[in-house]
Amino acid sequence: MTEIWGGCEDRFGKLRDVLAESLDTDDVGASVAVFVDGEPVADLWGGHVDTARTVAWDRDSITNVWSTTKTMTALCALVLADRGDLDLDAPVARYWPEFAAAGKGTTRVRHLLGHTAGLPDFDGPIAVEDLFDWPAVTARLAAQAPAWEPGTAGGYHSVTFGFLVGEVVRRVTGRSLGTFFAEEVAGPLGADFHIGLGAEHDHRVAPLIPDPQGDKPPGFLVGVSDSYPEAWRRAELPAINGYGNARSVAAVQSVLACGGVSGGVRLLSPAGAERVFEEQFHGDDRVLGATMRYGMGFRLENRTCTWGGWGGSIVLVDADHRLAVSYVMNQVLWDGGYDRGLGVVMAAYEAIAA
Repeated sequence: MTEIWGGCEDRFGKLRDVLAESLDTDDVGASVAVFVDGEPVADLWGGHVDTARTVAWDRDSITNVWSTTKTMTALCALVLADRGDLDLDAPVARYWPEFAAAGKGTTRVRHLLGHTAGLPDFDGPIAVEDLFDWPAVTARLAAQAPAWEPGTAGGYHSVTFGFLVGEVVRRVTGRSLGTFFAEEVAGPLGADFHIGLGAEHDHRVAPLIPDPQGDKPPGFLVGVSDSYPEAWRRAELPAINGYGNARSVAAVQSVLACGGVSGGVRLLSPAGAERVFEEQFHGDDRVLGATMRYGMGFRLENRTCTWGGWGGSIVLVDADHRLAVSYVMNQVLWDGGYDRGLGVVMAAYEAIAA
């Protein structure tokens, strides 16, 4: 059985077995973290950075978590709303005037966060390299007509979410989303999560490993290999290219589990944290083809809010149990990829119940 490193409270001991079993079968390298009441009760890791299994995944290994990044972007908007700097009910055009073009004058900030803005994709072809030009991408979205009347339907904004929310944050604060997140969220919390990775962290990156079926499924804009170049790591793509590990993901999102506080640091008022649960859409998602219930940037179920990244990473926040659980790995799996994280979540709940 793969050796597991780190520590956990005795009641969370099963997490070691769950992670070890995953590493013995599907995974190459991975980390698991659980926070309760804003403090870590499990921080575990194991496996390897490379498929040859010559370089161990260690305490400070980080990797691209894909759409788990969206939870960080959404939190930035909630922080600004709680401070009174951003009105989630206001038209986007109040902060970003150009966005009013093509019938989007009534699109509200909450529509961006709730995947109801009608801009789930880009009109016309776009290359991965084009995503690195923030002004060009946001200008393109500002000029684009919505695919449906904003607020009337839901459809997952897989890549555009980060540019849309990120540009609002930039217009409000004068700082890029990645800079705002670093200075106002990750910095105060001491969380090792990055949107726009500095060169000094490159040596800690566990490169993503593609699914045996290939680099990306048909129709995907971005593949695993697109995350390898330096330009990808340096860019700020606040929907899909955040770098971190389970510890940093759980530490940040524990803010929402604990009424705005994590590790003794308050980022939100209790009411500000509660806003994540304001339902924005409940119905058939036009992009995912599944029934979804969206809050402010998260999927909702009762008093939990969750989201995950393509291939398997996941974070769950439970406000009733003041619980945050995260799983981060480098092996991307298309089919059943989230089963690994679900196993971690279920083991955490067993410990809580016990």
